[in-house]
Amino acid sequence: MATVTTATVRPGIADRLSQMIRLPTVSAELEERGSGPFEDFVALIAELYPLTHETLRLERHTDFGLLFHWAGRGAASDGPLVLMAHYDVVPVDESDDWSHPPFAGVIADGSVHGRGALDDKGPLIVVLEAVENLLADGFVPARDVYLSFGGNEETYGRAAEEIARVLRERGIVPWLVVDEGGAVVDAPLPFVPGRAAMIGVGEKGVMTVRLSARGDGGHASAPPSLTAVRRIARAVDRLGPSTFRPHASSAIRRMLTQLAAQTPGPARHLLRLLGAAPLLTARLFAALGGEPAALVRTTVAPTMQSGGTAANVLPSQASATVNLRIALGETTSQTVFRVRRRIRDPLVAVEVVEASEPSPESPTDNAQFALLASALEVSHPGVPAVPYVMMAATDSRHLHRFSPAVYRFAPLEMSNAQRASIHGVDESVEIAALERGERFHRALLEQLQ
Repeated sequence: MATVTTATVRPGIADRLSQMIRLPTVSAELEERGSGPFEDFVALIAELYPLTHETLRLERHTDFGLLFHWAGRGAASDGPLVLMAHYDVVPVDESDDWSHPPFAGVIADGSVHGRGALDDKGPLIVVLEAVENLLADGFVPARDVYLSFGGNEETYGRAAEEIARVLRERGIVPWLVVDEGGAVVDAPLPFVPGRAAMIGVGEKGVMTVRLSARGDGGHASAPPSLTAVRRIARAVDRLGPSTFRPHASSAIRRMLTQLAAQTPGPARHLLRLLGAAPLLTARLFAALGGEPAALVRTTVAPTMQSGGTAANVLPSQASATVNLRIALGETTSQTVFRVRRRIRDPLVAVEVVEASEPSPESPTDNAQFALLASALEVSHPGVPAVPYVMMAATDSRHLHRFSPAVYRFAPLEMSNAQRASIHGVDESVEIAALERGERFHRALLEQLQ
C-alpha cells in the first residue's frame, strides 16, 4: 500500500461550495431557466480549480457531460479509477419554509446550506478538492483517473450514458467506479449502534409506467358504476405494498453479517441469524416497512394522476403515473407482468414510459473494496465499510454493465435529518464533513495501485 502524504489543504472549501450552490442548476427547470446556470457552473469550476483544468484533459459529452482525464504512471490497459458526481439539482417547492434561502449558499453554524449541499455538489466538490490539492503537491496517480460529472442526472438525462458509451467504445474498462450513494451514518439499523460507512454494491432498477383508461363522458349527475377515474383509482389501489414478494439479496445478507461484527449483546446474534436466513430476513424487513422494506422488495409509488375537465363532467379518460424501484434479482419484464397481473383489468392500459434494469452486485472481497475501506481509515478512523443496496438511481448504472467494481458512496457524514433533506427542505452539509470527504478521496488516489 502506498504511503499517504499530507497535502496542503486550501482554505475556503465552504465558500467554494457556496458559490456552486448559488448557481441554480435545476435540470427539471431547464426550459424556464435556460442553460446559463449550467454553463456558469462549468466556468466556475475552471476558475476555482485551475490546476485541475491545466493538467487534466476535459471533454464535453452532450451539453451537460464533463469528462476529465488524468493520465497516471501505469499502463492505460490497467483500467482507470472513475470518480463520478452530478452538478444538477432538483427543484424547490416555493411553498416550503427553508431556514435559509435554498440558492443563497449561506454559511452558518459550521455548515453550508442550500439545494445541492448533499445531492450532489457536496460530494462533487470533495473530489475536485482532493485532485487540486494533490496536483499542488506534484502528485501523479498510479492509474489513469477519470472525473465524470453529469448535469442532468436528476432528470435521467443522457450525459452519463453518453460518457459510458464513449469509454466502452474506446475499450476503457474502469477498474473501480465510485459514485454518489451511501454515506457515513449513525445507527444504520434501528438496533445497530455506532457509525458505519454504507457503500452501495448494487442499485435497484427504475421503471415508470402510465396507467390509462377510457370511459363514457357525460354529465356527472348520472354516472355509470365504473367511470374512467374510478377504474384508474381501483388499479392504483391494487398496486399496494404487497404487490411484489420480498427477497433478501446477497448484498443485504453481507450487510447484516458485517454489522453483526460491530454490534454488542443479543442483537449481534440476531444479525448473524438474519444474515444466514434470507427468507426470515425478507419477511422481517418487509414487516418493518419504510427503508427496510424497500431494501428487500420492488416498491410501487403512484406519483401523478390526471383526468377530467370540469367538476360536473364525467371524463372520457383518466391516467395515473406509477414509479417502481425494481429489486436486485428481478427484471423489468417480470415487473410489468406482475403489475398487469395485479391490476386484473384489461381495460386499463399499462404503458412503460422508461425502464432501467437493476444493477449487478459488486463484490466486497476484492482489492477495490479493500481500497475504499483503507481510505476510510484515513478520513474516518474506526468506521467500517458496510455493503448495502442503493434504492435510488445514480449515473453509475450506465457503467455497471461493463465495469466489474462499481460502488456508490459519498464520504460525508449524514444524520437522519440530513438524509431526509435530500430532495426536501433545509439541505445542508457540515464544513468538517467536507474536509473529511476531501481526505477520503485524497487517500483513495494516493493508495491507488
